[in-house]
Amino acid sequence: MDSRPSEFRSELDAALQARKELGPEYETELVDSFLARVDARLDARVEHRVSERLNEYEADRGGRRPRERGRRGWSAMPVVSLVMAIPLTGIGATLGLPGMLITWAGIVGVNFAAVSAEHREQQRQAAKAPRSEWA
Repeated sequence: MDSRPSEFRSELDAALQARKELGPEYETELVDSFLARVDARLDARVEHRVSERLNEYEADRGGRRPRERGRRGWSAMPVVSLVMAIPLTGIGATLGLPGMLITWAGIVGVNFAAVSAEHREQQRQAAKAPRSEWA
């Protein structure tokens, strides 16, 4: 039998008992605290179910996950860098082949830095994701 409903019930009983002891002036804080725990528990359960579904989907597709997208679905940086590469290559070409190589090294460096920053931001957000004590 699942012990989570009994844990939930004991948390609710504790919140009600604390409300009786502390009085109505702390009711808002007690309710907010209890609802935050319930919200965290629900988030954890949904996250767990989504993870299970993704694993099932991955197994059905032979181990391949669907392509994940960022907030906007794609980054504008590659498009902007290619558009800017045309005039920058022309300017770099005035110095010959070394100028063009330096220009393209700079373009690649800027794109690499942008991808690295996006990756770090995704890792930071994943680390900040709330973890539930009731999961």
